[in-house]
Amino acid sequence: MTELATWPCDIVLNGVVGSLGLAPTLAALAAGRTLALANKEALVVAGSLVMAEARKHGVSVLPVDSEHSAVFQSLLSAGAGGRKEIKRVILTASGGPFRTSTKEKIENATLADALNHPVWRMGNKVTIDSATLFNKALEIIEARWLFDLSPEQIEVVIHPESVIHSMVEFVDGSTVAQLSPPDMRTPIQYALTYPERVAGISKRLDLTRAFSLRFEPPDFERFPALRLAFDVARKGGTAGAVLNAANEAAVEAFVAGKIPFGGISRLVEFTIQSHRVQADPSLDDLLEADRWARRVVADQTAAVGGRVKTA
Repeated sequence: MTELATWPCDIVLNGVVGSLGLAPTLAALAAGRTLALANKEALVVAGSLVMAEARKHGVSVLPVDSEHSAVFQSLLSAGAGGRKEIKRVILTASGGPFRTSTKEKIENATLADALNHPVWRMGNKVTIDSATLFNKALEIIEARWLFDLSPEQIEVVIHPESVIHSMVEFVDGSTVAQLSPPDMRTPIQYALTYPERVAGISKRLDLTRAFSLRFEPPDFERFPALRLAFDVARKGGTAGAVLNAANEAAVEAFVAGKIPFGGISRLVEFTIQSHRVQADPSLDDLLEADRWARRVVADQTAAVGGRVKTA
């Protein structure tokens, strides 16, 4: 993948799932390629390095995730004059299959339950992350780096219909949003054709029929991934690499039947609390933090089956 990312081309689209996407991301930027990035983990693990590499080589990082594409498009549509005009970025989340479930039901959810997403059709890892809301947790950290935001400028709202993909509120009180039916072909195409818009095959929003758009505050108790993400975004340094690696390892353990669904969040939180953050890490430091976090999860899984209490 790293070799492919450096081949002569107009744009590299990185749709790899997980931290394996970091090396080709850095390679594409070093080669001066415009990068369309769906691999959010690259920014979660090494956002400071990725964005510094993009600035160094004068290349664009175009968001492909529907939420970040929506923020990007909203900023362009509003003609935003820079970070000083942004009051907050509001990332929307469908709420996943457990939006209305009790904490007890979430704790003991089966793999089939977790993969039964009500809106999106994605691979297993991303679908499970959407069920825990770790997918949204990763997007909080991704938005922090993509748009040069402080954690306090990022909010999450549950929006079950997934029609408004994200919003930007400006300092004057105006809010700009991007709307479309939930169809990943829209943000993918926009990244590939940017700065132009061309005719496409995505679904269209049908305003001839009646429908409602709902918004709900997220529940940080049932979905602790969001709380952990804001904590990690504030800590910076190696914290993002630890959160991502711990989550990847915990999801693998859940799929393998080694831990309950609720054990995913507990293991990630335990690993983060056990980590001593390095504030200004090198790439080697980040990769070592990744390896360390995976070892901690493996050790805890072997010892207590994921039913760990937070440190």
